[in-house]
Amino acid sequence: MITVVDYSLGNLSSVANMIRHVGHRCRVTGDPDEIVRADKLLLPGVGAFDRGMESLVRSGISDALSEAVLRRGVPILGICLGMQFMALRSEEGKLPGLGWINGEVVRFRLGDDTGLKVPHMGWNSLSIKRPNPLVEVEVRQRFYFVHSYHVVCFDESDVIATCEYGYEFVAVFGRGNIYGVQFHPEKSHRVGMSVIRRFGEM
Repeated sequence: MITVVDYSLGNLSSVANMIRHVGHRCRVTGDPDEIVRADKLLLPGVGAFDRGMESLVRSGISDALSEAVLRRGVPILGICLGMQFMALRSEEGKLPGLGWINGEVVRFRLGDDTGLKVPHMGWNSLSIKRPNPLVEVEVRQRFYFVHSYHVVCFDESDVIATCEYGYEFVAVFGRGNIYGVQFHPEKSHRVGMSVIRRFGEM
């Protein structure tokens, strides 16, 4: 059973539908007691960093997540903003992040000569940096991104895969039972289904 965390931000129905489509059971909840007892957790996210963190803290979900993830070792997958919450802080806001990953969230810094726009929006392939349980290593895959900020990992060993948009940025990270993806699996068709399926099988 994958528990999708509902903190009033995120593409919950699309994520839940994909989980069920690939054959895993799913529930969507904002109840801290259910989150603490979860077998697996998925933290989606669309929107602003401070608004999301404020909602997580105010609802008691952040404490429940830390209890489940840090003390019980429950596997968790953060998607887009959900991934960014796991860092120490973000340039987008003033509130601290969950602090599970040693890194920070920064806005894209693209020179005028690149011709690229922010947000980064569209399909891009990954460069796999190390073997991992989420993304196939030997298959070229394209995922759908839409974001203006990205995570900078201070510990390179946390980086699973990167993507290129003006420069190389972290697209997937992982430390122990904690995983984050900057792309949207629920919008990435077949390859996105593979990521969700693999997470459910972990």
